[in-house]
Amino acid sequence: MKILVVCQHYYPENFSISSLCETFVEDGHEVLVVTGKPNYGYGRILEGYENVTDEVIRGVRVHRVNLIARSEGRMSIVKNYLSFWKNSKNYLSHLKEEFDVVYSMSLSPVISIAGANIYARKHKVRHVLHCLDLWPESVAITHAISKGNPLYWALYFWSRSLYSKTSKVLVSSPSFIDYFRHVLRLKKLPIEYVPQPPFLAEKAGADVQYPHRYNLVYAGNVGTLQLVENLAKATEKAAKSVDVCLHIIGMGARSKALKEWIEEANAQDHVVLYGTRPRGVTATFFPNATGIVVTLTSGGTVGKTIPSKLNASLCFARPVLACIEGDGKEVLKEAKGSVFSAGESVDELANAILALCSLSDEERENLGKNNLAYFNDHFCMSRIAKTIEEELKTK
Repeated sequence: MKILVVCQHYYPENFSISSLCETFVEDGHEVLVVTGKPNYGYGRILEGYENVTDEVIRGVRVHRVNLIARSEGRMSIVKNYLSFWKNSKNYLSHLKEEFDVVYSMSLSPVISIAGANIYARKHKVRHVLHCLDLWPESVAITHAISKGNPLYWALYFWSRSLYSKTSKVLVSSPSFIDYFRHVLRLKKLPIEYVPQPPFLAEKAGADVQYPHRYNLVYAGNVGTLQLVENLAKATEKAAKSVDVCLHIIGMGARSKALKEWIEEANAQDHVVLYGTRPRGVTATFFPNATGIVVTLTSGGTVGKTIPSKLNASLCFARPVLACIEGDGKEVLKEAKGSVFSAGESVDELANAILALCSLSDEERENLGKNNLAYFNDHFCMSRIAKTIEEELKTK
């Protein structure tokens, strides 16, 4: 197949879409990705990419449209979203090359798929959307916009219109189906659960050797929903009883506040904020970790989701320290490789950290083996890519 892929983010930004497209190429397909210039987590267009429009990365053709770099502040994020929406629409509405199918991966926001709808309608091909983040639910659950605000309802009808123009929606969490049916009221839109591809990479260097006895690794967005600040405070509290350190890899809306808290609390010995790291470097943090952290605040449909870090975390054969509800919790319970926090408070998270640390090395190894076995059976890239490929072939 010739597959046109539309996603706002792509390598060197750290998202699973890159590995998926490389797998498509390995499976014999031709792929063109329409994406933005890398900026997520950098606060600027990544140096060297300012004037890059077209390139080939591991066999994948990549076209990059201009956008306004995402930095701190809500207006910066809005400008980033709207600039990709506008420029990708413009490029795709004029793209003459023929493709067999369009596949888009919707992270945030859903308006990033607008150009994919335009191309699919103009060229009379199917557009299969892989929905990893629900709109406008995401803006409500983060309290960016309240449901009583007229802007929320504008986003609601805009989102509903964009979703309705797709040929089929693949959802990354089963609970998303109810949202599409009962909240967005898209009763006839074909929808199917297909896990999001795992975010994996070959390790770029030797495994990290930690100076502390117990080491927790959180890798992902440092935002409101991920409870990272409570997790940091819980680690500092647990460190009064055991030699534990939390290693945080990633950036997000709460990065600045978290950094300020670390300095004010003088918690540098037990909470380390690394910022964004290449995916291969991040992979070196996991093998010697006491546990990999998966946290997501409860509430709304987004609070029931299977976050991207969850499925990738299982493949490293390490225990998971979890604070999550809904679909994500069900997956981890089935995998039988996690220690769960009783709640989202600092005290409850600290108790979960102490519980994980109190296990014997053998007990933690067994939890990790359970996670790896579950990953191989449900979430490995080859399995998910084949499933998506079959969905793209279906008429």
